Amino acid sequence: MNIAGFDDVRFEAASELAKLYEQNGGGGKAKPLLKRAIELSQQNIFWHCRLIFQTAQLSVNEGDYGTALVLLQMGMEYTHIQGVAYTQLMFMLSKVMVLILEGKSTSDVHQLLGQAGQLIEQYNGRPGQKEHLKVFHLVLQVYFNLSAGQVKSVKPGLKQLQQSIQNITQLSEHDLLASSTSEMFVWLPREQLCVLVYLVSVMHSMQAGYMDKAQKYTDKALSQIEKLKAEDNKGILHSLQLMLLEHIVMCHLVMGSKAQAIREISKICLLLKNNEKLFKLHRSQLHILLAVYSMSMNNAEAAELQFNAALRTSQNNELWTFANLNLAVVYLRCHRERDFASIMNHINPDTLPTQSHGLRAASYFVQGLHAFFTSRHNDGKRYLRESLKMANSEDLNRLTSCSLVLLGHIFLALGNAREAANMVTPAMQLASKIPDLHLQLWASAILKDLYRQFGDVAHEQESYQNHYNFSQTLLNDHMTASQLHEHRLVSWTDGPFPL
Repeated sequence: MNIAGFDDVRFEAASELAKLYEQNGGGGKAKPLLKRAIELSQQNIFWHCRLIFQTAQLSVNEGDYGTALVLLQMGMEYTHIQGVAYTQLMFMLSKVMVLILEGKSTSDVHQLLGQAGQLIEQYNGRPGQKEHLKVFHLVLQVYFNLSAGQVKSVKPGLKQLQQSIQNITQLSEHDLLASSTSEMFVWLPREQLCVLVYLVSVMHSMQAGYMDKAQKYTDKALSQIEKLKAEDNKGILHSLQLMLLEHIVMCHLVMGSKAQAIREISKICLLLKNNEKLFKLHRSQLHILLAVYSMSMNNAEAAELQFNAALRTSQNNELWTFANLNLAVVYLRCHRERDFASIMNHINPDTLPTQSHGLRAASYFVQGLHAFFTSRHNDGKRYLRESLKMANSEDLNRLTSCSLVLLGHIFLALGNAREAANMVTPAMQLASKIPDLHLQLWASAILKDLYRQFGDVAHEQESYQNHYNFSQTLLNDHMTASQLHEHRLVSWTDGPFPL
Protein backbone atom coordinates (compact mmCIF):
# COMPACT_ATOMS: atom_id res chain seq x y z
CA MET A 1 0.00 0.00 0.00
CA ASN A 2 2.82 2.43 0.82
CA ILE A 3 5.16 2.02 -2.17
CA ALA A 4 4.87 4.94 -4.57
CA GLY A 5 4.27 4.17 -8.27
CA PHE A 6 3.17 0.62 -7.51
CA ASP A 7 -0.47 1.05 -8.64
CA ASP A 8 -0.59 -1.96 -10.94
CA VAL A 9 0.61 -4.36 -8.24
CA ARG A 10 -1.60 -2.83 -5.55
CA PHE A 11 -4.83 -2.94 -7.59
CA GLU A 12 -4.11 -6.32 -9.13
CA ALA A 13 -3.59 -7.67 -5.60
CA ALA A 14 -6.98 -6.21 -4.55
CA SER A 15 -8.67 -7.66 -7.65
CA GLU A 16 -7.20 -11.15 -7.19
CA LEU A 17 -7.87 -11.20 -3.43
CA ALA A 18 -11.51 -10.24 -4.09
CA LYS A 19 -11.79 -13.13 -6.60
CA LEU A 20 -10.43 -15.55 -3.97
CA TYR A 21 -12.91 -14.27 -1.39
CA GLU A 22 -15.76 -14.70 -3.88
CA GLN A 23 -14.69 -18.26 -4.82
CA ASN A 24 -14.77 -19.16 -1.12
CA GLY A 25 -18.26 -17.71 -0.75
CA GLY A 26 -17.01 -14.49 0.83
CA GLY A 27 -18.77 -11.86 -1.29
CA GLY A 28 -19.23 -9.94 1.97
CA LYS A 29 -15.45 -9.62 2.29
CA ALA A 30 -14.82 -8.99 -1.44
CA LYS A 31 -17.16 -5.99 -1.84
CA PRO A 32 -15.65 -3.64 0.82
CA LEU A 33 -12.16 -4.46 -0.49
CA LEU A 34 -13.16 -3.63 -4.08
CA LYS A 35 -14.97 -0.44 -3.06
CA ARG A 36 -11.85 0.76 -1.22
CA ALA A 37 -9.72 -0.05 -4.29
CA ILE A 38 -12.21 1.88 -6.52
CA GLU A 39 -11.81 4.96 -4.27
CA LEU A 40 -8.00 4.75 -4.38
CA SER A 41 -7.76 4.17 -8.15
CA GLN A 42 -9.42 7.34 -9.47
CA GLN A 43 -6.17 8.60 -11.01
CA ASN A 44 -5.62 5.31 -12.89
CA ILE A 45 -8.27 5.04 -15.66
CA PHE A 46 -7.65 1.36 -16.52
CA TRP A 47 -7.75 0.05 -12.94
CA HIS A 48 -10.61 2.31 -11.86
CA CYS A 49 -12.77 0.97 -14.73
CA ARG A 50 -11.65 -2.64 -14.27
CA LEU A 51 -12.46 -2.60 -10.54
CA ILE A 52 -15.90 -1.05 -11.22
CA PHE A 53 -16.63 -3.78 -13.80
CA GLN A 54 -15.49 -6.48 -11.33
CA THR A 55 -17.63 -5.11 -8.47
CA ALA A 56 -20.66 -4.82 -10.77
CA GLN A 57 -20.11 -8.43 -11.91
CA LEU A 58 -19.93 -9.58 -8.27
CA SER A 59 -23.20 -7.74 -7.54
CA VAL A 60 -24.90 -9.40 -10.55
CA ASN A 61 -23.68 -12.82 -9.36
CA GLU A 62 -25.34 -12.11 -6.00
CA GLY A 63 -28.57 -11.00 -7.73
CA ASP A 64 -28.03 -7.43 -6.50
CA TYR A 65 -28.91 -5.69 -9.78
CA GLY A 66 -29.53 -2.29 -8.10
CA THR A 67 -25.92 -1.97 -6.89
CA ALA A 68 -24.60 -3.19 -10.27
CA LEU A 69 -26.62 -0.51 -12.09
CA VAL A 70 -25.34 2.25 -9.75
CA LEU A 71 -21.73 1.12 -10.34
CA LEU A 72 -22.11 0.94 -14.13
CA GLN A 73 -23.70 4.40 -14.20
CA MET A 74 -20.72 5.64 -12.17
CA GLY A 75 -18.39 4.05 -14.75
CA MET A 76 -20.30 5.72 -17.61
CA GLU A 77 -20.00 9.17 -15.98
CA TYR A 78 -16.31 8.68 -15.10
CA THR A 79 -15.32 7.59 -18.64
CA HIS A 80 -17.36 10.46 -20.14
CA ILE A 81 -15.35 12.97 -18.04
CA GLN A 82 -12.09 11.19 -18.97
CA GLY A 83 -13.06 11.22 -22.69
CA VAL A 84 -12.70 7.42 -23.10
CA ALA A 85 -15.54 6.77 -25.62
CA TYR A 86 -14.93 3.03 -26.10
CA THR A 87 -14.97 2.16 -22.38
CA GLN A 88 -17.95 4.48 -21.83
CA LEU A 89 -19.86 2.40 -24.41
CA MET A 90 -18.75 -0.81 -22.67
CA PHE A 91 -20.27 0.51 -19.43
CA MET A 92 -23.44 1.59 -21.25
CA LEU A 93 -23.93 -1.81 -22.92
CA SER A 94 -23.18 -3.59 -19.63
CA LYS A 95 -25.89 -1.47 -18.01
CA VAL A 96 -28.35 -2.54 -20.74
CA MET A 97 -27.43 -6.17 -20.06
CA VAL A 98 -28.13 -5.79 -16.32
CA LEU A 99 -31.46 -4.04 -17.04
CA ILE A 100 -32.43 -7.00 -19.29
CA LEU A 101 -31.42 -9.46 -16.55
CA GLU A 102 -33.44 -7.48 -14.01
CA GLY A 103 -36.42 -7.72 -16.37
CA LYS A 104 -38.20 -4.56 -15.20
CA SER A 105 -37.34 -1.39 -17.16
CA THR A 106 -38.36 -2.13 -20.77
CA SER A 107 -38.48 1.58 -21.72
CA ASP A 108 -34.99 2.15 -20.20
CA VAL A 109 -33.62 -0.76 -22.25
CA HIS A 110 -35.12 0.64 -25.48
CA GLN A 111 -33.79 4.12 -24.76
CA LEU A 112 -30.24 2.99 -23.84
CA LEU A 113 -30.04 0.55 -26.78
CA GLY A 114 -31.01 3.36 -29.18
CA GLN A 115 -28.52 5.78 -27.62
CA ALA A 116 -25.71 3.17 -27.69
CA GLY A 117 -26.47 2.32 -31.34
CA GLN A 118 -26.05 5.96 -32.40
CA LEU A 119 -22.80 6.37 -30.41
CA ILE A 120 -21.35 3.16 -31.91
CA GLU A 121 -22.07 4.45 -35.44
CA GLN A 122 -20.24 7.69 -34.60
CA TYR A 123 -17.30 5.90 -32.91
CA ASN A 124 -14.11 6.26 -34.97
CA GLY A 125 -11.61 4.15 -33.02
CA ARG A 126 -9.92 0.94 -34.20
CA PRO A 127 -12.05 -1.27 -36.52
CA GLY A 128 -11.77 -4.26 -34.16
CA GLN A 129 -13.05 -2.26 -31.21
CA LYS A 130 -15.93 -0.79 -33.23
CA GLU A 131 -16.94 -4.25 -34.48
CA HIS A 132 -16.75 -5.64 -30.94
CA LEU A 133 -19.09 -2.90 -29.69
CA LYS A 134 -21.44 -3.62 -32.62
CA VAL A 135 -21.64 -7.35 -31.76
CA PHE A 136 -22.22 -6.60 -28.04
CA HIS A 137 -24.99 -4.13 -28.96
CA LEU A 138 -26.65 -6.40 -31.53
CA VAL A 139 -26.57 -9.49 -29.27
CA LEU A 140 -28.40 -7.50 -26.57
CA GLN A 141 -30.90 -6.09 -29.08
CA VAL A 142 -31.63 -9.48 -30.70
CA TYR A 143 -31.87 -11.29 -27.35
CA PHE A 144 -34.13 -8.59 -25.89
CA ASN A 145 -36.52 -8.78 -28.87
CA LEU A 146 -36.51 -12.58 -28.93
CA SER A 147 -37.29 -12.79 -25.22
CA ALA A 148 -40.34 -10.63 -26.04
CA GLY A 149 -41.38 -13.08 -28.79
CA GLN A 150 -40.68 -10.57 -31.60
CA VAL A 151 -39.37 -13.08 -34.13
CA LYS A 152 -40.19 -11.13 -37.29
CA SER A 153 -39.06 -7.72 -36.00
CA VAL A 154 -35.68 -9.13 -35.00
CA LYS A 155 -34.69 -10.45 -38.45
CA PRO A 156 -32.81 -7.33 -39.69
CA GLY A 157 -30.84 -7.13 -36.41
CA LEU A 158 -29.98 -10.84 -36.55
CA LYS A 159 -28.70 -10.49 -40.14
CA GLN A 160 -26.54 -7.53 -39.09
CA LEU A 161 -25.23 -9.54 -36.14
CA GLN A 162 -24.31 -12.52 -38.31
CA GLN A 163 -22.52 -10.15 -40.72
CA SER A 164 -20.73 -8.38 -37.88
CA ILE A 165 -19.43 -11.62 -36.35
CA GLN A 166 -18.05 -12.61 -39.77
CA ASN A 167 -16.27 -9.25 -39.94
CA ILE A 168 -14.69 -9.83 -36.52
CA THR A 169 -13.41 -13.30 -37.41
CA GLN A 170 -11.66 -11.87 -40.48
CA LEU A 171 -9.79 -9.14 -38.56
CA SER A 172 -6.10 -9.57 -37.71
CA GLU A 173 -4.84 -9.68 -34.11
CA HIS A 174 -3.38 -6.20 -34.67
CA ASP A 175 -6.83 -4.80 -35.60
CA LEU A 176 -8.24 -6.17 -32.34
CA LEU A 177 -5.66 -4.45 -30.11
CA ALA A 178 -6.84 -1.57 -27.92
CA SER A 179 -5.57 1.89 -28.88
CA SER A 180 -4.71 2.69 -25.22
CA THR A 181 -4.53 0.95 -21.83
CA SER A 182 -7.75 2.70 -20.72
CA GLU A 183 -9.59 0.82 -23.51
CA MET A 184 -8.25 -2.67 -22.79
CA PHE A 185 -11.70 -4.19 -22.21
CA VAL A 186 -13.63 -6.76 -24.21
CA TRP A 187 -17.00 -8.22 -23.37
CA LEU A 188 -16.03 -11.71 -24.60
CA PRO A 189 -13.18 -13.07 -26.76
CA ARG A 190 -14.23 -13.41 -30.41
CA GLU A 191 -14.27 -17.26 -30.27
CA GLN A 192 -16.89 -17.12 -27.49
CA LEU A 193 -18.78 -14.37 -29.33
CA CYS A 194 -19.11 -16.76 -32.31
CA VAL A 195 -20.77 -19.38 -30.05
CA LEU A 196 -23.07 -16.72 -28.59
CA VAL A 197 -24.19 -15.63 -32.07
CA TYR A 198 -24.95 -19.27 -32.90
CA LEU A 199 -27.01 -19.46 -29.69
CA VAL A 200 -29.19 -16.43 -30.50
CA SER A 201 -29.58 -17.82 -34.05
CA VAL A 202 -30.83 -21.10 -32.51
CA MET A 203 -33.26 -19.14 -30.32
CA HIS A 204 -34.61 -17.34 -33.39
CA SER A 205 -34.95 -20.53 -35.46
CA MET A 206 -36.76 -22.30 -32.60
CA GLN A 207 -39.30 -19.50 -32.10
CA ALA A 208 -39.85 -19.08 -35.84
CA GLY A 209 -40.37 -22.84 -36.18
CA TYR A 210 -37.34 -23.73 -38.32
CA MET A 211 -36.17 -26.88 -36.54
CA ASP A 212 -33.65 -27.92 -39.22
CA LYS A 213 -31.89 -24.53 -38.94
CA ALA A 214 -31.90 -24.75 -35.14
CA GLN A 215 -30.24 -28.18 -35.31
CA LYS A 216 -27.63 -26.99 -37.82
CA TYR A 217 -26.63 -23.97 -35.70
CA THR A 218 -26.58 -26.10 -32.52
CA ASP A 219 -24.26 -28.70 -34.05
CA LYS A 220 -21.84 -25.97 -35.19
CA ALA A 221 -21.91 -24.22 -31.80
CA LEU A 222 -21.41 -27.43 -29.80
CA SER A 223 -18.42 -28.49 -31.91
CA GLN A 224 -16.93 -24.98 -31.44
CA ILE A 225 -17.44 -25.30 -27.66
CA GLU A 226 -15.61 -28.66 -27.60
CA LYS A 227 -12.62 -27.07 -29.39
CA LEU A 228 -12.56 -24.15 -26.95
CA LYS A 229 -12.91 -26.46 -23.93
CA ALA A 230 -9.82 -28.36 -25.06
CA GLU A 231 -7.84 -25.09 -24.89
CA ASP A 232 -9.36 -23.54 -21.75
CA ASN A 233 -12.37 -25.05 -19.96
CA LYS A 234 -13.97 -21.76 -18.86
CA GLY A 235 -17.25 -21.65 -16.92
CA ILE A 236 -19.00 -19.56 -19.57
CA LEU A 237 -18.58 -22.42 -22.07
CA HIS A 238 -20.61 -24.69 -19.77
CA SER A 239 -23.35 -22.03 -19.59
CA LEU A 240 -23.48 -21.67 -23.38
CA GLN A 241 -23.47 -25.47 -23.81
CA LEU A 242 -26.37 -25.79 -21.35
CA MET A 243 -28.46 -23.16 -23.14
CA LEU A 244 -27.85 -24.85 -26.50
CA LEU A 245 -28.84 -28.25 -25.07
CA GLU A 246 -32.00 -26.74 -23.53
CA HIS A 247 -33.04 -25.47 -26.96
CA ILE A 248 -32.20 -28.68 -28.80
CA VAL A 249 -34.30 -30.71 -26.32
CA MET A 250 -37.33 -28.58 -27.26
CA CYS A 251 -36.42 -29.02 -30.91
CA HIS A 252 -36.40 -32.84 -30.60
CA LEU A 253 -39.74 -32.80 -28.75
CA VAL A 254 -41.38 -30.73 -31.51
CA MET A 255 -40.05 -33.13 -34.14
CA GLY A 256 -41.35 -36.14 -32.21
CA SER A 257 -37.91 -37.48 -31.18
CA LYS A 258 -38.66 -38.08 -27.50
CA ALA A 259 -35.90 -40.67 -27.01
CA GLN A 260 -33.29 -38.22 -28.29
CA ALA A 261 -34.79 -35.45 -26.14
CA ILE A 262 -34.44 -37.41 -22.88
CA ARG A 263 -30.86 -38.38 -23.81
CA GLU A 264 -30.03 -34.68 -24.24
CA ILE A 265 -31.77 -33.90 -20.92
CA SER A 266 -29.49 -36.45 -19.22
CA LYS A 267 -26.47 -34.60 -20.72
CA ILE A 268 -27.78 -31.44 -19.06
CA CYS A 269 -28.01 -33.32 -15.74
CA LEU A 270 -24.40 -34.47 -16.08
CA LEU A 271 -23.24 -30.88 -16.65
CA LEU A 272 -25.21 -29.70 -13.59
CA LYS A 273 -24.33 -32.67 -11.37
CA ASN A 274 -21.14 -31.29 -9.82
CA ASN A 275 -21.64 -27.59 -10.40
CA GLU A 276 -23.77 -26.02 -7.68
CA LYS A 277 -23.76 -22.53 -9.23
CA LEU A 278 -24.97 -23.74 -12.64
CA PHE A 279 -27.49 -26.09 -11.02
CA LYS A 280 -29.01 -23.15 -9.15
CA LEU A 281 -29.21 -21.07 -12.36
CA HIS A 282 -30.64 -23.84 -14.59
CA ARG A 283 -32.68 -25.95 -12.18
CA SER A 284 -36.11 -24.51 -13.04
CA GLN A 285 -35.37 -24.81 -16.79
CA LEU A 286 -34.50 -28.49 -16.22
CA HIS A 287 -37.86 -29.05 -14.48
CA ILE A 288 -39.58 -27.36 -17.45
CA LEU A 289 -37.81 -29.63 -19.96
CA LEU A 290 -38.72 -32.75 -17.97
CA ALA A 291 -42.31 -31.50 -17.73
CA VAL A 292 -42.67 -30.88 -21.48
CA TYR A 293 -41.04 -34.26 -22.18
CA SER A 294 -43.57 -35.89 -19.78
CA MET A 295 -46.42 -34.13 -21.61
CA SER A 296 -45.19 -35.53 -24.93
CA MET A 297 -45.13 -38.99 -23.28
CA ASN A 298 -48.77 -38.47 -22.11
CA ASN A 299 -47.59 -38.72 -18.49
CA ALA A 300 -49.77 -36.01 -16.91
CA GLU A 301 -48.75 -36.90 -13.36
CA ALA A 302 -45.02 -36.43 -14.02
CA ALA A 303 -45.69 -33.27 -16.07
CA GLU A 304 -47.64 -31.70 -13.20
CA LEU A 305 -44.94 -32.69 -10.70
CA GLN A 306 -42.21 -31.06 -12.81
CA PHE A 307 -44.15 -27.88 -13.68
CA ASN A 308 -44.89 -27.35 -9.97
CA ALA A 309 -41.19 -27.90 -9.18
CA ALA A 310 -40.32 -25.24 -11.80
CA LEU A 311 -42.83 -22.80 -10.28
CA ARG A 312 -41.37 -23.48 -6.84
CA THR A 313 -37.73 -22.93 -7.85
CA SER A 314 -37.99 -19.89 -10.16
CA GLN A 315 -38.65 -16.17 -9.77
CA ASN A 316 -38.69 -15.53 -13.51
CA ASN A 317 -42.01 -14.14 -14.78
CA GLU A 318 -41.64 -15.58 -18.30
CA LEU A 319 -40.83 -19.06 -16.98
CA TRP A 320 -43.75 -18.88 -14.51
CA THR A 321 -46.13 -17.94 -17.32
CA PHE A 322 -44.77 -20.70 -19.59
CA ALA A 323 -45.19 -23.29 -16.79
CA ASN A 324 -48.74 -22.15 -15.97
CA LEU A 325 -49.83 -22.16 -19.65
CA ASN A 326 -48.59 -25.73 -20.02
CA LEU A 327 -50.11 -26.81 -16.69
CA ALA A 328 -53.41 -25.43 -17.99
CA VAL A 329 -53.10 -27.69 -21.07
CA VAL A 330 -52.36 -30.70 -18.81
CA TYR A 331 -55.50 -29.94 -16.74
CA LEU A 332 -57.64 -29.53 -19.87
CA ARG A 333 -56.43 -32.81 -21.36
CA CYS A 334 -57.26 -34.58 -18.06
CA HIS A 335 -60.69 -32.85 -17.79
CA ARG A 336 -59.68 -31.25 -14.46
CA GLU A 337 -61.85 -28.15 -14.75
CA ARG A 338 -61.50 -27.13 -11.09
CA ASP A 339 -57.68 -27.21 -11.26
CA PHE A 340 -57.79 -25.25 -14.52
CA ALA A 341 -60.01 -22.62 -12.85
CA SER A 342 -57.49 -22.32 -9.97
CA ILE A 343 -54.78 -20.99 -12.32
CA MET A 344 -57.05 -18.97 -14.64
CA ASN A 345 -55.80 -15.65 -13.20
CA HIS A 346 -52.19 -16.58 -14.07
CA ILE A 347 -52.98 -17.24 -17.75
CA ASN A 348 -55.52 -14.54 -18.59
CA PRO A 349 -54.16 -12.71 -21.70
CA ASP A 350 -55.45 -9.37 -20.37
CA THR A 351 -53.54 -9.59 -17.07
CA LEU A 352 -50.56 -11.76 -18.06
CA PRO A 353 -47.48 -10.81 -15.96
CA THR A 354 -45.14 -10.75 -18.99
CA GLN A 355 -43.95 -8.45 -21.77
CA SER A 356 -43.64 -11.42 -24.17
CA HIS A 357 -45.67 -11.16 -27.37
CA GLY A 358 -45.24 -14.94 -27.89
CA LEU A 359 -46.55 -15.92 -24.44
CA ARG A 360 -49.52 -13.55 -24.76
CA ALA A 361 -50.38 -15.12 -28.14
CA ALA A 362 -50.05 -18.58 -26.55
CA SER A 363 -52.38 -17.57 -23.71
CA TYR A 364 -55.12 -16.77 -26.28
CA PHE A 365 -54.56 -20.25 -27.75
CA VAL A 366 -54.99 -21.89 -24.31
CA GLN A 367 -58.21 -19.90 -23.76
CA GLY A 368 -59.38 -21.16 -27.17
CA LEU A 369 -58.51 -24.73 -26.17
CA HIS A 370 -60.54 -24.34 -22.96
CA ALA A 371 -63.51 -22.98 -24.93
CA PHE A 372 -63.24 -25.99 -27.31
CA PHE A 373 -63.21 -28.50 -24.44
CA THR A 374 -66.25 -26.81 -22.84
CA SER A 375 -68.13 -26.59 -26.19
CA ARG A 376 -68.16 -22.75 -26.23
CA HIS A 377 -67.33 -22.72 -29.91
CA ASN A 378 -67.96 -19.03 -30.62
CA ASP A 379 -65.66 -18.02 -27.72
CA GLY A 380 -63.11 -20.50 -29.05
CA LYS A 381 -63.15 -18.90 -32.51
CA ARG A 382 -62.74 -15.43 -31.01
CA TYR A 383 -59.73 -16.41 -28.88
CA LEU A 384 -58.06 -18.38 -31.67
CA ARG A 385 -58.45 -15.57 -34.21
CA GLU A 386 -56.65 -13.29 -31.73
CA SER A 387 -53.92 -15.91 -31.27
CA LEU A 388 -53.61 -16.26 -35.08
CA LYS A 389 -53.40 -12.51 -35.58
CA MET A 390 -50.61 -12.19 -33.00
CA ALA A 391 -48.73 -15.29 -34.22
CA ASN A 392 -48.87 -14.15 -37.87
CA SER A 393 -47.67 -10.64 -37.04
CA GLU A 394 -44.37 -12.04 -35.69
CA ASP A 395 -43.95 -15.24 -37.79
CA LEU A 396 -44.58 -17.59 -34.83
CA ASN A 397 -45.20 -20.42 -37.30
CA ARG A 398 -45.78 -23.19 -34.80
CA LEU A 399 -48.42 -21.22 -32.89
CA THR A 400 -50.03 -20.25 -36.22
CA SER A 401 -50.23 -23.93 -37.15
CA CYS A 402 -51.64 -24.91 -33.71
CA SER A 403 -54.32 -22.19 -33.88
CA LEU A 404 -55.33 -23.17 -37.42
CA VAL A 405 -55.71 -26.87 -36.52
CA LEU A 406 -57.80 -26.08 -33.45
CA LEU A 407 -59.97 -23.64 -35.43
CA GLY A 408 -60.43 -26.39 -38.03
CA HIS A 409 -61.45 -28.79 -35.27
CA ILE A 410 -64.03 -26.27 -33.99
CA PHE A 411 -65.49 -25.78 -37.51
CA LEU A 412 -65.64 -29.58 -37.90
CA ALA A 413 -67.55 -29.83 -34.59
CA LEU A 414 -69.95 -27.16 -35.88
CA GLY A 415 -70.50 -29.16 -39.08
CA ASN A 416 -68.82 -26.57 -41.32
CA ALA A 417 -66.55 -28.94 -43.27
CA ARG A 418 -65.49 -26.47 -45.98
CA GLU A 419 -64.31 -23.86 -43.45
CA ALA A 420 -62.56 -26.61 -41.45
CA ALA A 421 -60.63 -27.66 -44.57
CA ASN A 422 -59.62 -24.03 -45.20
CA MET A 423 -57.98 -24.00 -41.76
CA VAL A 424 -56.45 -27.48 -41.52
CA THR A 425 -54.91 -27.68 -45.03
CA PRO A 426 -52.50 -24.70 -44.55
CA ALA A 427 -51.87 -25.86 -40.98
CA MET A 428 -50.73 -29.24 -42.30
CA GLN A 429 -48.40 -27.58 -44.84
CA LEU A 430 -46.90 -25.38 -42.13
CA ALA A 431 -46.52 -28.28 -39.67
CA SER A 432 -44.72 -30.31 -42.38
CA LYS A 433 -42.23 -27.49 -42.95
CA ILE A 434 -41.36 -27.13 -39.24
CA PRO A 435 -41.59 -30.27 -39.00
CA ASP A 436 -43.94 -30.81 -36.03
CA LEU A 437 -44.94 -34.47 -35.88
CA HIS A 438 -47.68 -34.11 -33.24
CA LEU A 439 -49.39 -31.32 -35.20
CA GLN A 440 -49.14 -33.36 -38.42
CA LEU A 441 -50.80 -36.29 -36.61
CA TRP A 442 -53.63 -34.05 -35.34
CA ALA A 443 -54.14 -32.36 -38.73
CA SER A 444 -54.11 -35.66 -40.66
CA ALA A 445 -56.80 -37.09 -38.32
CA ILE A 446 -59.11 -34.13 -39.12
CA LEU A 447 -58.32 -34.18 -42.87
CA LYS A 448 -59.14 -37.90 -43.00
CA ASP A 449 -62.67 -37.16 -41.65
CA LEU A 450 -63.11 -34.13 -43.90
CA TYR A 451 -62.19 -35.97 -47.13
CA ARG A 452 -64.59 -38.77 -46.16
CA GLN A 453 -67.37 -36.16 -45.87
CA PHE A 454 -66.39 -34.68 -49.27
CA GLY A 455 -66.36 -38.17 -50.83
CA ASP A 456 -62.74 -37.60 -51.93
CA VAL A 457 -61.51 -41.20 -51.66
CA ALA A 458 -57.97 -40.60 -52.96
CA HIS A 459 -57.21 -37.81 -50.48
CA GLU A 460 -58.95 -39.71 -47.69
CA GLN A 461 -56.65 -42.69 -48.32
CA GLU A 462 -53.61 -40.41 -48.42
CA SER A 463 -54.58 -38.77 -45.11
CA TYR A 464 -55.29 -42.19 -43.58
CA GLN A 465 -51.82 -43.40 -44.64
CA ASN A 466 -50.18 -40.21 -43.31
CA HIS A 467 -52.01 -40.55 -40.01
CA TYR A 468 -50.94 -44.21 -39.72
CA ASN A 469 -47.28 -43.35 -40.52
CA PHE A 470 -47.15 -40.47 -38.03
CA SER A 471 -48.78 -42.49 -35.25
CA GLN A 472 -46.44 -45.48 -35.83
CA THR A 473 -43.35 -43.24 -35.79
CA LEU A 474 -44.50 -41.59 -32.56
CA LEU A 475 -45.50 -44.91 -30.99
CA ASN A 476 -42.14 -46.56 -31.77
CA ASP A 477 -40.29 -43.54 -30.42
CA HIS A 478 -42.51 -43.55 -27.31
CA MET A 479 -41.62 -47.21 -26.64
CA THR A 480 -37.89 -46.53 -27.11
CA ALA A 481 -37.94 -43.50 -24.78
CA SER A 482 -39.92 -45.23 -22.03
CA GLN A 483 -37.37 -48.09 -21.93
CA LEU A 484 -34.30 -45.85 -21.61
CA HIS A 485 -32.81 -45.62 -18.11
CA GLU A 486 -32.75 -41.79 -18.55
CA HIS A 487 -36.57 -41.89 -18.56
CA ARG A 488 -36.45 -42.27 -14.75
CA LEU A 489 -35.57 -38.57 -14.56
CA VAL A 490 -39.30 -37.69 -14.90
CA SER A 491 -39.85 -38.61 -11.23
CA TRP A 492 -36.80 -36.64 -9.98
CA THR A 493 -37.44 -33.34 -8.20
CA ASP A 494 -34.69 -33.17 -5.58
CA GLY A 495 -31.45 -34.77 -4.43
CA PRO A 496 -29.02 -36.71 -6.68
CA PHE A 497 -30.06 -37.42 -10.28
CA PRO A 498 -31.09 -41.07 -10.89
CA LEU A 499 -28.41 -41.52 -13.56
